[in-house]
Parts: sequence; C-alpha cells; structure tokens
Amino acid sequence: MNYEGKNVVVTGGTGMIGRFLVEKLVSKGARVLVISMDEGKNLPPSVRHLKVDLTDINKCLDVCEGADYVFHLAGIKGSPKMAKEQPASFMIPTIMFNTNMLEAARRKNVKRFMYTSSVGVYSPSALLSEDDVWKTFPSDNDKYAGWAKRMGELQAEAYKVQYGIDTYRIVRPTNIYGPNDNFDPANAMVIPSLIARVASGENPLKVWGDGSQVRDFLYGGDCADGMIKIFESDELRPVNLGTGNGNTIKEIVELVIKYSANKPEVIWDTSKPSGDKIRVLDTKRAEALGFKATTLLEEGVRQTIDWYRENKGRINEGRYNVFSQGLGR
Repeated sequence: MNYEGKNVVVTGGTGMIGRFLVEKLVSKGARVLVISMDEGKNLPPSVRHLKVDLTDINKCLDVCEGADYVFHLAGIKGSPKMAKEQPASFMIPTIMFNTNMLEAARRKNVKRFMYTSSVGVYSPSALLSEDDVWKTFPSDNDKYAGWAKRMGELQAEAYKVQYGIDTYRIVRPTNIYGPNDNFDPANAMVIPSLIARVASGENPLKVWGDGSQVRDFLYGGDCADGMIKIFESDELRPVNLGTGNGNTIKEIVELVIKYSANKPEVIWDTSKPSGDKIRVLDTKRAEALGFKATTLLEEGVRQTIDWYRENKGRINEGRYNVFSQGLGR
C-alpha cells in the first residue's frame, strides 16, 4: 500500500502504541494527523496534532474530512482493578469513541479504517482464537470493557452487511508494553506498574496473586508493525496480534528486577484477585498474513526499563505524556 502523500488519521496517537505507529507511518511518507485529549508533545516534527473530544460526532466528522486512512486506537487504558471499580469510565467513552469514528469514516468515505479491539473481548480459555468470540461472553474481569470493544467490531460488521462496505480492518492486540506506556502504579498495566514500583524503591514488593497467571505480552513496536500488516491485507475478519506464547507473572517480576538497579524482596498476596488464569492468543491467522513478533520479551522489558530510567524525571514532573488513551487488559 502506498502511503506517500496520503492523509492518515491516528486517534490515540500519543499513546504507547500510537507513537510507534505514527513514526512508522511518517517513515512511509504519510501526512499524519494525530488526535488525542492531551497536548501531543514530542511527536515527529511533520506530524499535526489536534486535541479532540471523540465523544462529539461532529468533531469526528471534521477529523475524517479529507482523510484517506484512519487508524482508530483511542480508548481508555487502565489496570484490571481500575476497570472493575470504575466500569462506566471505561465502557461509556469507549463505545462513544468507536460509534462516532466508525460512523464518521463511513459518511466521509474514508478508503480504509482500522478498528483496534482488545484481548478483553475473549472468554477465559487456554488459547484465544478469533472465531470463538461470539460463542462466548467476555471474562467477568473484562465484562464492561470487553463488551464495549465487541460492539465496535459488530458495528463494522453491520456496515458490511447493510452497505457492502469492506474497508474496515479489525485487530485484537494482547497485553502491550513498551516505552511511552502509562507508568502510574495506581492504574498501570502489570509491566509498567512493576517497573515504576521497583524503581521507586518499594521493598518488599507486594504482588497480587501467586505469580502463576499466564499472559501473552507483545512489544509496542511489534504491535504497530502488525497493525500496518493487517491494515494492508484483504482480511476482513478480526486478527489477533500477540506472540502466541505465554509467560507467568512470576517470570515478568523476575525480569523487571533483573534489569533494575533495586532488588526488592517479593511477597505474593494470594488474598487479592489476580484475573484469569491464562490468556494466550492464537496467532496463526496473523502469521498467515505475514506478521510475527520479533522482539523477545526479555529484550523488550530491558528496553522499556531503560526508557523509563531516562525519562522518569519528565514523567514525574508531568512534562512527558504517558497517560494517553490506549488499550489492553
């Protein structure tokens, strides 16, 4: 696909995945417009940025005016604890973002649109396969966010049925991590939360569960590569983006400590909830389309720790945005 001179909109483009994606699109010659709810600092010089509330359909129509392609990443990102205690804050804005952007793209005849769903749409299973989603319900641990993401997928399908539109591509990323993530321990995902807590000198380090929970972790740069690969394909069905391999939370804790200056004692708090036992994506469909993760978990965690160490001051002083709309569970 030729991106040279094309007008490409990336919603949530100041988030962790968005920043990787924007850089890759710029390198391909695209004219990129980033949409987010923050100030959009530290983006590539050629990138335009607008602070837009995507819950307003009229603003979404303005965003899609003249756009050739849209990558819709905007969503609400936070920890499982935050999602459970503040479900409306996850579900309602997510549905509004998705509904408005999908409809605006349809009305403005956007040539191709990527909808970013989530691993949260799945019911607990040893291996999460794309075609199994509508035979089940989302996990209780992702009930609200999972249904919100499912509704976006269903909306794209409805447009195909009624209008014959085949311009939508759907990806379901697994747990994504990397530089520019949300490192606020109060609501961050497991890897950035652990990195920040260990770096702060927390000792002992109390971790929920017993460490046996298994997750599929994908580096943000690899996720962006996968999104572009699926965007350029003719695949109209949802596609999982992950490594296809699982690692325990215990392994993640050990990796974070290995590459951190501090070496805290770890205490496992089995009285606290720890989420589904296992979440690993079936990646055969993505691999058939030419995508396979290339960043090994240990290298990705090391790079993320190095980035956090170099940018910690700016993060803590609020000058570096790491709290943009994003995705993942």
